[in-house]
Amino acid sequence: MKTIDQLTPSQEQNPAMSLVLFLLIPQVHLLDVAGPAQVFSIADDLGYAYTITYVAEARQVATGQGLTLSVGTEWPRLAPDDLIIVPGWRGPTRPPGKKTLRRLREHHAAGGTVVGVCAGTDALGRAGLLDGRRCTVYHCVQDEFERLYPRAEVVKDMLYVEDDRIITSAGGASGIDVALHLLSRWHGPYTAGQVARAMLVHAHRDGATPQVSPMLRRRSHVDETVHRIQDLIETRFTERLPLSLLAKAADCSERTVTRLFRRATGITPLAYQTALRLERAELLLRQGATTAIAAREAGFRDARMLRRLRARARAASQVRTGGTSTPATTSPA
Repeated sequence: MKTIDQLTPSQEQNPAMSLVLFLLIPQVHLLDVAGPAQVFSIADDLGYAYTITYVAEARQVATGQGLTLSVGTEWPRLAPDDLIIVPGWRGPTRPPGKKTLRRLREHHAAGGTVVGVCAGTDALGRAGLLDGRRCTVYHCVQDEFERLYPRAEVVKDMLYVEDDRIITSAGGASGIDVALHLLSRWHGPYTAGQVARAMLVHAHRDGATPQVSPMLRRRSHVDETVHRIQDLIETRFTERLPLSLLAKAADCSERTVTRLFRRATGITPLAYQTALRLERAELLLRQGATTAIAAREAGFRDARMLRRLRARARAASQVRTGGTSTPATTSPA
């Protein structure tokens, strides 16, 4: 793994070699850098010619986790097949300057792909690359992002969104998902799967995957009784769990179980159990299981029920995201 200062002129000009350039902003998040960098580093080990390089506006870049990075400040010559990734950063920081933002615009205008991970999407917005395009960002700042960039279409609660070679993601581990998504498109699902196995991560999470799982989404409350009910459901979600069993575990009436659960989570215990089952089934399907096996392992009565619930979830997702999931464009590396 090299910095731009270590690249030779022949490496910069080699058309068979793709650069993955990380633009580092002060207080950059290490995971936003290391996750995607690891994906392309392993791909390079597998024989795909990737060179990873880093650039910043100053040679010393403080990270949000306390480590200081030494990087180059001179940009390499970029080809349309090269990739720019702007990782996110922590808290208030010095935004990229006009020259840096111009380089982002120029790379995209030349046919290149630009990725914003978490707060890195803000740099893309400042560069004007989100105007008239769909994007996503970390769920806690989606409303603020809409205010800052009214000409962008902020698609909420998506893992990542792609629109005309502009890819934005929710942050954290989603940078890994974007990198695997690009590898899958450029080199095929098998290659992405090889890299995912080496990293012990999911081979593919669709961009429309919610940023927060049902388990975490419905846990942001302080009702201890409901937490006990959720503990039981999460432990035994593949089984039949009648209200009488939940009421006994919570030491209250069935009617009280339903009332407290809905008040704390916004849904019924049955809907919560179904969401957990569906999440499990989707994971099994991504790992190559048949619909019948995924349905059985997740606790559904049969494959037909799973298909019906998946179709209903897709329809709801299309309504939520404006009629489509992540649109695909082609940009071979």
